[in-house]
Amino acid sequence: MLAIAVCDDEVIECCNMARKIKDILEEMKIPCFIRQFKSGTELLQAVESFDMIFLDIMMQNLDGIKTAQIFRKKAFDKILIFISSSREYVFEAYDVEAFQYLLKPVDDKKLRRVLQKAVLKTERHLQEFIIVSRERQKRKLFLDDISYFEIKGRMVDVHGSEGVFTYYEQIGELENKLRDKGFFRCHKSYLINLKYVDGYNRQEAILENGETIMIAKRRYDKFVQELLTVMRKNGGIL
Repeated sequence: MLAIAVCDDEVIECCNMARKIKDILEEMKIPCFIRQFKSGTELLQAVESFDMIFLDIMMQNLDGIKTAQIFRKKAFDKILIFISSSREYVFEAYDVEAFQYLLKPVDDKKLRRVLQKAVLKTERHLQEFIIVSRERQKRKLFLDDISYFEIKGRMVDVHGSEGVFTYYEQIGELENKLRDKGFFRCHKSYLINLKYVDGYNRQEAILENGETIMIAKRRYDKFVQELLTVMRKNGGIL
């Protein structure tokens, strides 16, 4: 069930938005729980964990942008959708990683499209991921998006669909996190996502994107064994 917060200091507008969201999600046959808030302070004090937050920008005392900045410090992976009668705060909204910026009065068709995309994104959050830290900031990395980890001393390069992301971690700790997750340490410098292996020989694994990853001689037999296990699990024909 989706947990959704709607925050607007205009009570009638808050109620109307909550009703529209509920009606659309019911048509989509997606169960949801919606809670309404009359201020940013009230939202920040809530004990619930919300999947989506619809947040009005122009509120008294604590406005929507400041509320979002505080909220992001404790929930950086949630979907924030801003609602405003002005385009003035568009760039500030994206500074706090807004998913969408809706102008009042909100068009029903536009709201439906935004909800459809937001639901797809929340479903993706059910996938397995790890949380990594860099420069006092945390980031969620989905395992399915990662082709391999490259270890360079105490730094780790994550090679994936969004390019290369570098952070600090000890290889032993990373290997333990990824145990039984379809990754294999085929070389002292590489942890490879076996689902992206397109071919191999005794010296290297060939990935679907054409990259080659070294296989240590002493790890070759175990690599083949683990690869076959992953292929069987994912329906591969052997």
